Amino acid sequence: MKTEARIYEEIDAAVAYIQLQTSTKPKVLIVCGSGLGGISKVIDKELTIPFKDIPNWVQSTVEGHEGNLVFGKLNGVDVVAMVGRLHFYEGYSFEETTLPIRVCSDLGVESMIVTNAAGGINQTYNVGDLMVIKDHINFPGLCGFNPLRGVNLSRYGPRFPATSDAYDVKIRDLIRQSNGVEELVEQSSPLRLAGRKVHEGVYTFVSGPSYETNSEVSLISRLGGDCVGMSTVPEVLVARHCGLKVFGLSLITNSCNPQDVTSHTEVLMHASIASADVEKLVTALVKFL
Repeated sequence: MKTEARIYEEIDAAVAYIQLQTSTKPKVLIVCGSGLGGISKVIDKELTIPFKDIPNWVQSTVEGHEGNLVFGKLNGVDVVAMVGRLHFYEGYSFEETTLPIRVCSDLGVESMIVTNAAGGINQTYNVGDLMVIKDHINFPGLCGFNPLRGVNLSRYGPRFPATSDAYDVKIRDLIRQSNGVEELVEQSSPLRLAGRKVHEGVYTFVSGPSYETNSEVSLISRLGGDCVGMSTVPEVLVARHCGLKVFGLSLITNSCNPQDVTSHTEVLMHASIASADVEKLVTALVKFL
């Protein structure tokens, strides 16, 4: 197991490399889920750094995840976007997949918007709906696989951080009180969401890469999970450990009904169709973080 000092050295090396490329101090980190990397197209880009060039930063190997760190302005706010994320199922440790969160915290980031493509568990959800994350169920974490396991990185946060407030309630209230997302987007931009339904619910994290069996879907439903995916929660836990505010958004790209057979191709297709609306929402939200 790495020592606290060794982990700091790896984080500091990545931070130092990025600071040699740009003096920008981003306020908001945007993590792009499967097929949602189009967010980078609406950023007024100042610099793009491939993951492969950053010390101690592992590579994204999944289709739909480009693997670039993009700096620029979005809606007048300095942001950095991870266009492509890192997953436990790719064979990486949680320490490796969440190192970018700590690096971005050291670069000055104060808030994180994390997006993902997810399977709909709640029977009232339809493919193409959006879900604001209000809470999560961390199956790997309950089994001992937590990104905060091991030595505590005390310069970021405490040994036992609370997670009952993981998803910022003020931002969730803002969306709830604005008659859904359309009014919020209209206030912040000339763009609107074309009647896309927005829910608030519980995201369930599983390790993947296999999709869930019918029995697993039934279990998740009984536990109160509204959707399921293979990312997001490790990043959220580390972000909160670093003191960042977090807003989470799931795009329902497939149904978990027993008669449906899910594929990654289907996920990317539905993400592509809805990506423009996700971009509008993220663009509106950065002003409030």
